[in-house]
Amino acid sequence: MPDPSFGPEEATAPPRPINWNLLTSHDLEHELLALNRWVNWLRVEYGLPASEIPPLWHRHPELLWELSALHLHWLSAYDAEQDGSAPFGWHRDFADARGRLRDWVAASGTRRDRDRPTRQTPWPGEENTQEVVEQVIHDREADFVDFVLDQVRAREAAEDAFYANIDLESGEVRE
Repeated sequence: MPDPSFGPEEATAPPRPINWNLLTSHDLEHELLALNRWVNWLRVEYGLPASEIPPLWHRHPELLWELSALHLHWLSAYDAEQDGSAPFGWHRDFADARGRLRDWVAASGTRRDRDRPTRQTPWPGEENTQEVVEQVIHDREADFVDFVLDQVRAREAAEDAFYANIDLESGEVRE
């Protein structure tokens, strides 16, 4: 039986698209935790293999964005104010998304027991500076917690740097 914390969250506000690049550090943490809870529920509820949702999906932006869009679609389809046929549409789109997830996972090279960063193809004139190192996955939950903490710290540092450049008298951003 899956852990009850895997279950999808109760909607407290209308679903809205998430631009992961624009979230505050607080919102980033909240949204990552909510998405992780839903992804865990989804993979258990539908018996999805690691070839569709690998353990370290959170370390691959292409999977994060795809799963986030799928989550938003699910929230919208199962909203109490939604038309009764909306879940059918979600399942149709879920079937399409599963194909894309398999493509993303195959391209990224992440698997059930090992992970590596998604390879980036340099364009002509760009240096290939990416070192692709595969690592064994020992503890998925610990990795997720470390990932969230690292992302939140990085976002907090960016916020602090931004606010440090605000002129308090004029409210303008210094260059």
